[in-house]
Amino acid sequence: MKQNKPSFGNGIRCYSEALGFMFKHNLWHYFFYPLILNIGLFFIGFQLIDMLSENLNNWIADYFGAKGENLSWFKSALNSLLYWAIWITTKIIFFIVFPFIGGYFTIIILSPILAYLSERTAGIITGKEFPFDILQITRDVVRAVLIALRNMMLQLLFVIGFFILSFIPVIGWIISAVGNFFAAAYFYGYAFIDYTNERNRLSVRDSSKFVRKNMWFAIGLGSIFALCYLIPFIGSIIASFVCVVAVVGTTIQLEKKNLKVD
Repeated sequence: MKQNKPSFGNGIRCYSEALGFMFKHNLWHYFFYPLILNIGLFFIGFQLIDMLSENLNNWIADYFGAKGENLSWFKSALNSLLYWAIWITTKIIFFIVFPFIGGYFTIIILSPILAYLSERTAGIITGKEFPFDILQITRDVVRAVLIALRNMMLQLLFVIGFFILSFIPVIGWIISAVGNFFAAAYFYGYAFIDYTNERNRLSVRDSSKFVRKNMWFAIGLGSIFALCYLIPFIGSIIASFVCVVAVVGTTIQLEKKNLKVD
């Protein structure tokens, strides 16, 4: 019997279906983990950035001799100006860089929760018992981390390629912007889909084949997550909650359709 492949629209609709499912089956408490993660990441990130800006300020002050007592008003003013310029610049860099790597950091750090949540969701849908197996969860997590790192490297190649294209006026800019977004959506969607593929014992090679075959579903699924990182300041916070919903929605779609690799 011919199977109907999930579409781009199915990937988008995963989210609304998953939210209702989570509250119906009392899985809503899984939203606390992203909250804890974000508080931790932002606290650590800001601490590291503060350390970096402090070290830069000390180095520049030593270099220009703008440190110590009895400074002239000019050196004192210059020292203050440099301090605030570096402090603001490092914070801006943090908010620019974090969205690019934040998606994969979120997926990697939450992978134990996401792997277990996908298993719980499958158990509710199929009625199968999935007893807690620390070795299996560990294998799931290791695989999720390796795939996230692999996808991040592949996406970086696309970023470089589209950056080169962006030197072509207008058309290059459009292709670069759209291409980067779709590439990010595809690889994020891949990560969400692989939790189900791994549980169904697909190899990484077969999982990649499956995702390529259902490319538009992966892009639709990952597009919501990718869009979150376009929101200034709070995008990464929203994304961490979104990835929990995405894994549940993906599991629901794939378990119901029971798709196989040809």
